[in-house]
Amino acid sequence: MYFAALLARTEDGWEASDTELDDVETLSDLADLAREASPDEDTVLVLIEQEDAWFGVVRVDGEEDPRIYVSDAAAAARSSYGEILLTDELLGRDPDDGDDLDALDLDGTEDGESDEDDDAAEDGAGAAGSAESVPHGPVGDAMILDDLGVSEKELRLLATDAVTEIAESLGASETLETVR
Repeated sequence: MYFAALLARTEDGWEASDTELDDVETLSDLADLAREASPDEDTVLVLIEQEDAWFGVVRVDGEEDPRIYVSDAAAAARSSYGEILLTDELLGRDPDDGDDLDALDLDGTEDGESDEDDDAAEDGAGAAGSAESVPHGPVGDAMILDDLGVSEKELRLLATDAVTEIAESLGASETLETVR
C-alpha cells in the first residue's frame, strides 16, 4: 500500500491534492504532474510513502530539474513507484544507452552471432551487478527541504509516518489530512 500527495506552495500557503501514480512511468512524467499542480511555477513537493518501508520526496521548482530524496533505496527498488525515483543519476550510475546498440548484431553473420553471445553473457553479469548496487539507506538530495524548515538531519531521522511529519514541519498537516 502506498500514499502519494502533491503539496503546492502558493501565496496563501500549501495546497494539497492526492495523486494517482498508476499512469506515471518516468521521473519526467512525475515532474510534469507536479508542474500541472502549480501553474504559477511555485514549489511543488511530491510525497510518496510505502507502508512505512520507505518514503520519497520530489521537489519541483518551476522548470528546474526535479530534486529527489529517497529514504531507503533498496526498499524503494522493490516498488514500481520507487523505481520511478531511482534514476541512474541518483544512484551514481552511468547510463548504458549506447552499449545496448553496440551489442546488437544487425548484419546476421556467424561471426557477429558469436560475439553477440559473448556480449549477452557479459551484459547479464552487468545487469545482476547493477541490481546489487542499489544501496541500503538514503540516496539523493538530503537538503531538499532545508529552506522549508526540515533539515538534512531531521529528514534522515524520519522513519514511520514520514509524510505526516514532513507536512507538520511545513505547517501543512491539516492540508495534507484533507487528501489522506
